Amino acid sequence: MAEDPIIATDNSLKKLELERSDDTVSRFLGGLNHTIRKLVFRVISSGPIPQHIAFILDGNRRFAKKWKMTEGAGHKAGFLALMSVLKYCYEIGVKYVTVYAFSLDNFNRRPDEVQYVMDLMQEKIEGFLKELSLVNKYGVRVMFIGDLKRLYEPVRVAAEKAMAATAGNTKTYLLVCVAYTSSHEIPRAVYESCEEKNGVMNENGSVNGDVNTGNGSEVVVKMVDIEKHMYMAVAPDPDILVRSSGETRLSNFLLWQTTNCLLYSPKELWPEMGFWPLVSCILEFQKNYKYLEKKKKQA
Repeated sequence: MAEDPIIATDNSLKKLELERSDDTVSRFLGGLNHTIRKLVFRVISSGPIPQHIAFILDGNRRFAKKWKMTEGAGHKAGFLALMSVLKYCYEIGVKYVTVYAFSLDNFNRRPDEVQYVMDLMQEKIEGFLKELSLVNKYGVRVMFIGDLKRLYEPVRVAAEKAMAATAGNTKTYLLVCVAYTSSHEIPRAVYESCEEKNGVMNENGSVNGDVNTGNGSEVVVKMVDIEKHMYMAVAPDPDILVRSSGETRLSNFLLWQTTNCLLYSPKELWPEMGFWPLVSCILEFQKNYKYLEKKKKQA
């Protein structure tokens, strides 16, 4: 039996009213959250704001297991959390954000697991480039840090496209550490420093005037020479290193650069990271700011 047109129209109007009501509530809550966020950031801005925050994105798989989701769903939730955290960081005035996306040691995992992560990484890089509102609003320049030759070709191509597409941005930076470990970065920087010093020596064995020497004609490699060749030389050292899920291990990440920064380990799994955990992190930084600055001056 066909539905009465009057009843059908009435039902459609009720449905439309409910949808509009839900939309109104959503917009109201969204506006309220935005207002609260601005007020909180205004209060926080009265104190020192970190210039550079680094994140170890820990807990995606545990989040998926906790909520009985597939492993891939946990990483997708982690990507959404990253987009939110980036937005909050840039809104409060953090200029550099570094994330540890894939360690060189991870290549030792099962081939199918490595392939899965590579495919996921390619998908997320391409997905980030579609977040034009975030990229354009905050002027984000994306830089991939590490031994990029080790990446699978589709991932490397996607990374190169992202870097080229955002190369003109200078307002904020997103540094993505892939195929990276400090135990690879540091020896590489030492080797390249030595190669550079040896390259400026004359053929007869004498040393050019602009090269530091010790006794005789031996070339002296200083700390500043090594730091110049670090992968992370493109950014200042982090003010805060955050590892989610309560873990306190550095996992071979930024060992050289984190000598005098705050180490912060919130209990939230990475997909649970958001506005309030970030606020707590910055408040902890402000509480320890004078001590951290004193240590930097003593270094």
